[in-house]
Amino acid sequence: MTQTTLNVRIEEDVKKDFEAFCHQVGMNVSVAVNLFVKTVVREQRLPFEVALPSPKFNETTLASLAESEEIIRSGRHRFKDASEMLQALDSDADT
Repeated sequence: MTQTTLNVRIEEDVKKDFEAFCHQVGMNVSVAVNLFVKTVVREQRLPFEVALPSPKFNETTLASLAESEEIIRSGRHRFKDASEMLQALDSDADT
């Protein structure tokens, strides 16, 4: 099978850390990159999760968090157990 070269630009310190890791696990960078590429081709996916950062809280969520923090600081609505909390929620729903 004919081989070709893949050039990748990477930060120098990251490259050094990657080379050190590869050495510690007994392979060189070329073998590690080939493993990655072959896994992607075989599985038709990246072998790790790629996700957007968690969305920032919207105004409603921030207001709810602020209210919760105020309730905790003030000592209001402290319950001794979950059943007491559920009873309070039920009585609030009745009003």
